[in-house]
Amino acid sequence: MAKKKGIDSCVFCGRSRDEVDLLISAENASICSDCAQVAYDAAREILHPELCTIQTGGKVSGEFTLRKPREMYDFMCQYVIGQDEAKKTLAVAVYNHYKRINNPDDDLLEKSNILMVGPTGTGKTLLARTIAKMLNVPFALVDATVLTEAGYVGEDVESILTRLLQDADYDVKKAEKGIVFIDEIDKIARKSDNPSITRDVSGEGVQQALLKIIEGSIVNVPPQGGRKHPEQRMIAVNTNNILFICGGAFEGIERNVAQRLNTKVIGYDAQKKREGINRDDMMMYVAPQDLRAYGLIPEIIGRLPVIAHLNALDRNALRSILTEPKNSLVKQYVTLFKLDGINLKITDEVLDFIVDKAIEFKLGARGLRTICEIIMLDAMYEAPTNNAKTFTVNLDYARKKVESSNLLTQA
Repeated sequence: MAKKKGIDSCVFCGRSRDEVDLLISAENASICSDCAQVAYDAAREILHPELCTIQTGGKVSGEFTLRKPREMYDFMCQYVIGQDEAKKTLAVAVYNHYKRINNPDDDLLEKSNILMVGPTGTGKTLLARTIAKMLNVPFALVDATVLTEAGYVGEDVESILTRLLQDADYDVKKAEKGIVFIDEIDKIARKSDNPSITRDVSGEGVQQALLKIIEGSIVNVPPQGGRKHPEQRMIAVNTNNILFICGGAFEGIERNVAQRLNTKVIGYDAQKKREGINRDDMMMYVAPQDLRAYGLIPEIIGRLPVIAHLNALDRNALRSILTEPKNSLVKQYVTLFKLDGINLKITDEVLDFIVDKAIEFKLGARGLRTICEIIMLDAMYEAPTNNAKTFTVNLDYARKKVESSNLLTQA
């Protein structure tokens, strides 16, 4: 008697009983264990996205721990050099935010998000990441430049919360107490007040889309990111207790600040007030009206009431960054060489040389690593195959490597 078709082979992949570990048979068809697992995973992803266990590499470990402002300040000092005023502002704002969460019955307390303004390489992202690490809360780092209005090529603003969910391992309650850092917020500034035939899909429209998320509302988030579609099951996230920290360099905003200060400084004591202005760091005087003139809409400025200013790093700060933080560059290179059994020594003259080059090329703290990589490249290439147990980087060696580099060759 002929066997029924589909009984001795999988109806999905077509493999026979001898080619699979397990073949599950029904009355008229069979399915192998591999295809059954794939079907189960697909159904679980669609029907129960909150149970998905995506490995994001940034899952939170430990319980939430609220620290006092001074404790937060001291912790940030271990990783970030300088920026004392910004650290204090950030510590107080974060402390007040989580005090508000811990007292939900008090209707008097309102949400206060943070805007950090400062040149590139001054530690805006590092400060936000350090705060999240200390508190053991989910943290999402988002670049505002990839965000567009709904329906256009790019990412919808809801993708911000998708990344926060991934860092919380899709624990919605934990994600709703996390921190979101929106970097490059200045890049979505309104391009011009003049009407244009082209739509500003990555400027003012994105700011308007961010309003409800930053202020606090229940947002339907696609669990895997990407575009929304009617068949996709969403995850409802309440952003009322999510702390949003926005950062931006706001290149050129000094002109708006200088114009405002010169306009306001009038009267009999005008000359005295002008002399008290630090013209080398005009960004320390940034006010909401300057942000509005730059291109941020008033509604989003009002939802970022705490403004923290970060100073440009001077020579002493850059020198300290090389050696003092727990994850300083020098300590990182020493550890890398130590893993190969080599004792690395870097002279003080080399450190001063690196700082001078970083100042010369105006690269900020990020420039320190760029210059260090140029100096250490050949050493890291040759050291693992050499028998030497000690390697010393002196000034002549460092200067020779920098001068031979095409990247930093002066015109």
